[in-house]
Amino acid sequence: MFDFVRKHTKVLMFLMFLLIIPAFVLVGVDGYKSMAGRGATVATIGNAKITQEEWDFAHKNEVDRLRASVPNLDPKLLDSAEARYATLERLVREKVMAEAVQTAHMTTSNARLARELQQNPTIASLRKPDGTLDMERYRQLAASQGLTPEGFEARVRRDLSLMQVESAVTGTAFSPKALSDLALNAFFERREVQVLRFSPADYASKINPSDADIDAYFQANSALFQSTETANVEYVVLDLEAVKKTVSVNEADLKTYFEQNASRLSAKEERRASHILINAPKDMPAADRAKAKERATALLAQVRKAPDSFAEVAKKNSQDAGSAPRGGDLDFFGRGAMVKPFEDAAFSMKKGEISDLVESDFGFHIIKLVDVKGAKQPTFEEARASLEPELRAQLAQRKFAEVAEAFTNGVYEQSDSLKPVAERLKLEVKTATNVQRQPLPGAADPLANPKLLEAIFSTDSLEKKRNTEALELGANQLVSARVVAYSPARPLALNEVKAQVRERLVASRALEQAKKEGTEKLAALQANPSAVTMPAAVTLSRDAAQGLAGAVVDAALKVNPAKLPGFAGADVGAQGYVVVRVNKVLPRNAVEEAKGKQEQAQYAQWVAASESSAYYESLKQRFKVQIKVPAPGAAKTAQN
Repeated sequence: MFDFVRKHTKVLMFLMFLLIIPAFVLVGVDGYKSMAGRGATVATIGNAKITQEEWDFAHKNEVDRLRASVPNLDPKLLDSAEARYATLERLVREKVMAEAVQTAHMTTSNARLARELQQNPTIASLRKPDGTLDMERYRQLAASQGLTPEGFEARVRRDLSLMQVESAVTGTAFSPKALSDLALNAFFERREVQVLRFSPADYASKINPSDADIDAYFQANSALFQSTETANVEYVVLDLEAVKKTVSVNEADLKTYFEQNASRLSAKEERRASHILINAPKDMPAADRAKAKERATALLAQVRKAPDSFAEVAKKNSQDAGSAPRGGDLDFFGRGAMVKPFEDAAFSMKKGEISDLVESDFGFHIIKLVDVKGAKQPTFEEARASLEPELRAQLAQRKFAEVAEAFTNGVYEQSDSLKPVAERLKLEVKTATNVQRQPLPGAADPLANPKLLEAIFSTDSLEKKRNTEALELGANQLVSARVVAYSPARPLALNEVKAQVRERLVASRALEQAKKEGTEKLAALQANPSAVTMPAAVTLSRDAAQGLAGAVVDAALKVNPAKLPGFAGADVGAQGYVVVRVNKVLPRNAVEEAKGKQEQAQYAQWVAASESSAYYESLKQRFKVQIKVPAPGAAKTAQN
């Protein structure tokens, strides 16, 4: 068959040409594009559709953007159903707002677009010294976002138009001070309360289950008592450090690198100086400044008469608190380290010379040049120790892409073992035992990475013992693993976990008892407020919860202030039950003016966001939006 293909290549190409060209004529390129773009419709905005492919592409772009900005972000968060649904909602919102722009005939003029691009700091950084735009770098910027320059500008134009729609709502949101004060004072209202806690720990000692109770609880909850599935794995890591070990740096390349970096390696000239400073800032009154100059002039005359006394004079008279105790010594410094008048004077002096008065923004300086370190070009031998690691790292970086491809292909092509690729690329095969689906405390990277653990415990990896694909876990880091042995989770016998079963049963019954007694006490107090002695009163509010759970604070604030004392109960989960008695309603503490303004601004933002959300909901109804994919939470609720 293959011999026939090789011998009749031209004939087959001609037949394919005859078949393909008519198809293009009949269907057209656009037809092929439309077929390629077909897929399940996940949302509709009027007659417009969002397909599954469009959703997938948008989510991939969003994931790539987030991974680039937050490299350590858990991949599971990005690939979750919630994250994908959020991307779909964002797509729908963009299309709804675009429809609103089109319906309102809002456009962005060329002048407005040009002004926006000129103000963009990223684009401003692409300008040449003469002020013109570096078009090549501009194209690269657009290409990095998968766009042409024209496409980039069209997107900016679209975004500006969308801003017109949204700002028309948010920009007119109205929240007067009286309204914000009313809402915020109510939100941060204080209440004097007494809190009665019913903790499971108080009831645990009173519960003594029988063996029959323990056995029944075990039978009913056997799924809670299973051994953890584990895997023994071997894995190989390819990173820059591994590639560096395979890179050899020859003498000729090292000398060339030395010559190319000669200017960078040369030590810049440095000078060591001491100074006496008399403070005279620019905003000092002229009369005081004249007195400061007069004092500095007298000190200058003193040290010029006796140069060896400079350090002593500086200790007694310099107003530079940092250098005065050291006799004015400033140690060595290069250009750019000091204010310009000081630097200009110091770099124009000769060793041992004392300057005239030097005036800076700090005051008047008297400078003594103590020493000079001239610019020095190191020899090749002197620079070798630092240059070799630099060059090795650069060569490894260039080689990494090539080695990464070999690694990726190697773990796939010989998927039953990691040894061949490790030997070929001179990598170490590492091993780990008792690896679990969730990272163990203290687990070292890469076995602490959820992405690798997910691949290790995939069906293909567990059942067929194949290498995982080469996974990129970080910058310049690829990893592949292989399961050597697997121990699935198994139900444990009662005699193996009897102590744990008893502990869980006691905790469960203690919690039930705490909640039961809590609700009974609440009923008794509601019937007779003096039926139970309550602890000392405390004052709580939303911004001063006194260490109480949110459910307790909410319960206290929901008590009707018209009927005090009032009572409320709060289920606080594993912590048991809490009964709250509300005695008084207290006004909010006075707020500082600055904080009050900040809160009012925040409240205005909430109002604007609320109105924007309401406007968007009205647009969704107007344009008949339908999201055909159930929200993740809704799906779970339906299943339950």
